[in-house]
Amino acid sequence: MYDIAIIGAGPAGASAAIFAAKSGLKTLVIDNDKGVTRRAWFENFYGIAEISGPDLVDRGIEQLKKFGAEYVADEATDAKAEGGAVTITTASGQTFEAKHLILATGFSAALAEKLGVNTKPGTEPRVATIIDVDAQGKTNIANVWAAGTVAGVSVHGIITAGDGAKVAINVISELKGARYVDHDVLKA
Repeated sequence: MYDIAIIGAGPAGASAAIFAAKSGLKTLVIDNDKGVTRRAWFENFYGIAEISGPDLVDRGIEQLKKFGAEYVADEATDAKAEGGAVTITTASGQTFEAKHLILATGFSAALAEKLGVNTKPGTEPRVATIIDVDAQGKTNIANVWAAGTVAGVSVHGIITAGDGAKVAINVISELKGARYVDHDVLKA
């Protein structure tokens, strides 16, 4: 069983996975590689002069793997929350179980709707439906969280990355029973 499963490896999902794996939690990322970030160009991402969307996604995947997250290239087609865990089924027929699930599915709330997660109309251009979350990123289903565009934040990559980190910190804190902080420092 995974501590945290994340659906989506765009800026929100990858950022969540980096924090989760780096904290020592058993982390799974399932990604169908259909996100809009693959079609983007960034000149407004803090600390990066310019980068293509494909390069940003690939770097995020490399980084989450560096910290020990397991990456599965597949499409999550179904999920069920019961008994304090979430079971995810993929298009290839694999099943995975996790204590917590973070949905970082970009423009699509379809998997959330299958789970019974409350949704509402989106406010961003081309985002018809978003997941109804509280300030922490929690949904109405226990142990199911959402981050990024699907959770109603601005579609800008840097904003969704920050939201993924925020939600991951909240999940990590809940699992560890104390507020989790991750600060790296320069080595002298």
